[in-house]
Amino acid sequence: MPAPSDLIAPDAKATGTAAFSKFMAVLQLIADAADAPTIAQLAALTGYPRPTVYRIVGALIAEGLVVETRHGASYALGPRLMSLASRSWERSDLRIAATEALQTLRDVTQETVHLAVRSGSEMVYIEKLESPHAVRMASRIGTRVTLYSSSVGKAYLSALPRADRDALLRGLTFERFTPNTITARDALDAELDATRERGYAEDREENEAQIFCYGSAILDSNGRPLACVSISIPLFRKCATPLETYVTPLKDACRAIAGRAGPGAR
Repeated sequence: MPAPSDLIAPDAKATGTAAFSKFMAVLQLIADAADAPTIAQLAALTGYPRPTVYRIVGALIAEGLVVETRHGASYALGPRLMSLASRSWERSDLRIAATEALQTLRDVTQETVHLAVRSGSEMVYIEKLESPHAVRMASRIGTRVTLYSSSVGKAYLSALPRADRDALLRGLTFERFTPNTITARDALDAELDATRERGYAEDREENEAQIFCYGSAILDSNGRPLACVSISIPLFRKCATPLETYVTPLKDACRAIAGRAGPGAR
């Protein structure tokens, strides 16, 4: 039986491929943007005429892949795309490789743990194991957090070569979530250098008030970050021996996951 693509005329294939490429280009720009882009911005970045971009965005909205933001006139990823991504994460080799180590980490620390991967200019949680305690985190699988205010983001950035780190941070808009959020680039660079030196990241109520997080990167065989793991702790419950209680088990978990995941696992 011929493949479906074999039943399409060559000219139609070329036309369809070109159209699909345009859709993907617009979708990728929306996904990677630090701030939800407008039609004008998308047209400028792609070089497509505005009417073309309008048609593409309209079709993406109709399919649930893109939504108009609450501020209007700008666009973000839609619920259908999140659902598709969630199904992919459920089948992720990395997520499967991390299962046992994450369960051990949660059981040892008795706190909520997250597994996160980079998605454009953010980190996205692809796994979450809840603390057995009554007070828990409001996050969920699919939650996106910033590179600069979260422990997983800072762990990821600190594990990159400096040039790659600078490229990710270039042009990023820094938003203050709490009084502790680092919004100055020089202060963030100093924090990332310190994070790299000590081998783990801290979110000191920078993303959410009254929540302290530790994060560490899962490294591939070349020493580059594949993903990151965090432990989230309500401040009132944070113990007086964090290195022994949280950091050592966290780093052990990341090494175990790296060993099971293999090079370049996703």
